[in-house]
Amino acid sequence: MIRKVLTGGINSGILSRQKFLLLFKEFFRKSIHLCSAFIPLLLGISYVPVMISLSCVLCFYVVSEFLRLNGKQVFIISAVTEAAARKRDENKFVLGPVTLVCGILAAAFFFKPLPATIGIFGLAFGDGLASLAGKLFGRIQIPGTEGKTVAGSLTCFTAIFISCWSACRFNSCCMGVDITFVALVVASIGMFIEVFPLKDFDNILIPVILAAVSQLLIFQSVY
Repeated sequence: MIRKVLTGGINSGILSRQKFLLLFKEFFRKSIHLCSAFIPLLLGISYVPVMISLSCVLCFYVVSEFLRLNGKQVFIISAVTEAAARKRDENKFVLGPVTLVCGILAAAFFFKPLPATIGIFGLAFGDGLASLAGKLFGRIQIPGTEGKTVAGSLTCFTAIFISCWSACRFNSCCMGVDITFVALVVASIGMFIEVFPLKDFDNILIPVILAAVSQLLIFQSVY
């Protein structure tokens, strides 16, 4: 009896530690997503240097990942990558940072500043907070989504709606535009994309598609 109690206590402690490490990794990884919300501000200050800097960071990361996979650690970068990597990425090339930067670069390059901002905000806040909310509060899973939860999807919708509405509210380009309608459409599409099990490729699809949709809605309404 005592042995069973001790064994149960040890197993419970191991599970608690594993859950804590999982949450820590998720928080650390999504904090990188959230930090990308500063990119539109930096692009507004100095567009070309920021785009060049992001491209250089992308190239440096790719090289460091190949070195890491060959047993050569790159100062700070390799440690950060290992700390943020999911279990599915163990001993593999961690693609998340690549798709994250590519999504930001594509939105900033192909679309006007406001739609690009909305797309990047959707990636930063919508995708970033959805996973955290799902891990912390998700109880009801959505069938066929590989573990996505109702709590995560609702958080994604809310975060994108608020960030899109706020970006439009204080931008002169939206004079005469129904920004609530725009935010509802963009948030709905963002939630729809996020709920699919796209792995790391939602980092590209979310900013690009949301930027394209918001540009169509905002500037078609203006003109």
